[in-house]
Amino acid sequence: MAKTESIENVVLELRRGVIVLATLSQLGSAEYGYSLLKKLADLGLDVDQGTLYPLLRRLEAQGLLESVWKLEEARPRRYYVISAEGKKLLPKMKKEWAGIVKVMDKMLS
Repeated sequence: MAKTESIENVVLELRRGVIVLATLSQLGSAEYGYSLLKKLADLGLDVDQGTLYPLLRRLEAQGLLESVWKLEEARPRRYYVISAEGKKLLPKMKKEWAGIVKVMDKMLS
């Protein structure tokens, strides 16, 4: 494995958990995949669609999201929203994130 590829993999690993938290935090109201990608990017987190769409399906399979198909502008779109189970988990994830940030700020200062 090339050195730059190895570095990219480490960065991707770091981002994966952050993307789960970011996704759940932004689905208080229904969004379709592209609108969520744009919303995350507008907030400063660029996510590849090849990462987001499988994540959305996985989170739905885990019961953390719900989805519904809607026909808009002659084309169906799948809209995702955080589920009741996801709403229970989100505050715990936020608390864990805050703790991690606090510890890492100390370590990296």
